[in-house]
Amino acid sequence: MSHHGAVTIVFLHAHPDDEASGTAGSMILASDAGQRVVAVYATGGELGTVPDGVGVDGLAAHRRAEAEASARVTGTARVEWLGYRDSGMHGWEQNSHDGSFHGADVDEAAGRLAAILDEEDADVLVGYDWHGGYGHPDHVQVHRVAHRAAELAARRPRLLEGTMNRDEIRRGIAAAKEMGMDPGWDADEPMADGEPIGLPQEQIHHRVDVTGVLDRKRRALECHGSQEDVQGMLQMPPPAYTAMFGVEYYTEPGAEPGMVDGNPFV
Repeated sequence: MSHHGAVTIVFLHAHPDDEASGTAGSMILASDAGQRVVAVYATGGELGTVPDGVGVDGLAAHRRAEAEASARVTGTARVEWLGYRDSGMHGWEQNSHDGSFHGADVDEAAGRLAAILDEEDADVLVGYDWHGGYGHPDHVQVHRVAHRAAELAARRPRLLEGTMNRDEIRRGIAAAKEMGMDPGWDADEPMADGEPIGLPQEQIHHRVDVTGVLDRKRRALECHGSQEDVQGMLQMPPPAYTAMFGVEYYTEPGAEPGMVDGNPFV
């Protein structure tokens, strides 16, 4: 079912709120340009912060409502859930729990995603880089599942991977230190999986400037206000917030080397 000639872009994210910090600017630009944007969440974010009055059992439903609210901000036309459970951070015992996304059979999970790609006759699928940006087990699994789903889809979509620019982060930390601020970490410091954050710029293909819609990207993040890490992001001073969230990066498997400025989705 092709949607009147519009390009259909499916974004696969690990948890509710990952879209708001990661790809929301690109989603807004695409929906503004008349593209059909679909958000698919692998898990319900069951191991996130439990807000007062919600209770552990109510968290998934609460976060689902937050994701729907974010979709209204980004112009996302459809929100789907693959139905797996949040696996928690690297090394947590929940990594191996029944139903966890990290422990899911890749072909089975990819089959669930491919069914959505086929329903949508999707042109583009967006996943994560090979180590999920920072090694989170569910993010690494997004990478695997997106690649496999692209192979299983009736019409193979163009595949892009959201990432972070390690060189740019290094420059930002150096600039902060020059201004007398200590971010307290280092771009080359290994994360939980032993890899530094993101990818080196030489491995990145697309740089998307989303500063023009950053107010709306921030509103999408505000929709996920139940989460402590999101509250921390929202408390960043505006220049730091813009530096961290004003540009979105994607790598494209098989593309010629070299980072191109501009939006690959429109």
